[in-house]
Amino acid sequence: MGLGAIVGGAAMEGLHMQALIQPTAAIIVLGGTFGAAFVSFPMDTAVKAVKDVKMLLSPPERLEGTIAIIIDLANKARKNGIISLEQDGNNTKDRFLRKAIALCVDGVEPKDIRDILEVDVGTYEEHAKLSAEFYEAAGGYAPTIGIIGAVLGLIHVMSNLADTSKLGAGIAVAFVATIYGLVTANIICLPFATKIKLRIKSEVQRQELIIAGITSILGGSNPRFIEERLKSYIHEGGESSEGKAD
Repeated sequence: MGLGAIVGGAAMEGLHMQALIQPTAAIIVLGGTFGAAFVSFPMDTAVKAVKDVKMLLSPPERLEGTIAIIIDLANKARKNGIISLEQDGNNTKDRFLRKAIALCVDGVEPKDIRDILEVDVGTYEEHAKLSAEFYEAAGGYAPTIGIIGAVLGLIHVMSNLADTSKLGAGIAVAFVATIYGLVTANIICLPFATKIKLRIKSEVQRQELIIAGITSILGGSNPRFIEERLKSYIHEGGESSEGKAD
């Protein structure tokens, strides 16, 4: 929508779209921006940030589904004992839930389970937010790189002042790099960073829900009580904060 508004507005003003297509400016801005970002972060962080773009295009996992899984585990534990959850733990693809169930089955005290899993949550949060920081850094570099591209274009124009008929077109081309820099920062990089932060917040909330559910199961709480407790993690309307943002 953002790109459409910019391109559509330019077209309404009579600007030819061909004037905005400048491969040289794109190379300068994109290459310079992400080159600077790659220097600023370890390569594994940069690679993870690129891979996280795929995550941004997929819908977040809803808390209702996690609550349903926890309640199912609570009912099984109530009927067949905690040890009966071992198979469920082995079958789940959710790494955090699998670890929580394993600790529960192994007979670890609820307080110790909470301590262990909260450290896991903190580690996940610190590691995951590096992707957001990568795009925030890129968003900071892009406008400046765009200005560099514009200056380079003006240098080229000024070196050919003898042909005055091309001055207007040359200056227009030079400023396309500035547009690329601003668009890269404000339509791509900074929104990506914001969305990643929301996804991290949503996942941390889900993990905290799992901690509350598993410790309640181990404490022998009634499944109905557990369900009501876990529903408090869902905002009014049945969605997490990130789900509403989507």
